[in-house]
Amino acid sequence: MNFLAHLFLAENPEGKIGNFIADAIKGSNFTHLPLGVQRGIVHHRAIDTFTDSHDIVKQSKRRLHDRYGHFKGVIIDILYDHFLAKNWHHYSPTKLDIFAENTYNLLQENLTILPDRTQYLLPYMREQNWLYNYHSIEGISQILWGMNKRTKGISQMDLAKEDLVLHYAVFQDDFNAFFEELRNFSVSYIQQKQADLVLTKLK
Repeated sequence: MNFLAHLFLAENPEGKIGNFIADAIKGSNFTHLPLGVQRGIVHHRAIDTFTDSHDIVKQSKRRLHDRYGHFKGVIIDILYDHFLAKNWHHYSPTKLDIFAENTYNLLQENLTILPDRTQYLLPYMREQNWLYNYHSIEGISQILWGMNKRTKGISQMDLAKEDLVLHYAVFQDDFNAFFEELRNFSVSYIQQKQADLVLTKLK
């Protein structure tokens, strides 16, 4: 999943930070961070593992044109964030624009603990309001265009808008089915980690 889903599924504010920065963290190089942020990083990785191995996600990747090669997974992550944003009112009582602004503020307030890569990314993310603009096809198109630019045109991700429009209804069906399972997995994962933490403290 991409930024919006990881932030939405996070356990708490520190978990949001951890989920946001996880892709910029290599291996176990995060033990200096607050415990809640560490838990968010591990949570992010668990979500990615669940997502990458899921049959529905694999099915969505097969719907994409072969030209994207190994970038298919990244594209599906972004397209799924579109459907989450578009249907946000089904998942959260907080309006998407407010959720986005609160998230940007949280990350800015904790800027010093963000890796350089995410410190660099945040101003662009906020200026272009990625989290909110995921809800429109035009917003997704701009993000895909930017991703293609970062790969120096190799990924051809800017063309994925065509795939989204062509298979819009079935991509949405894929997302709806998958995200329900992902939410259940995420809740169970957090509950299990909380239980493990309690047991550790009791020992």
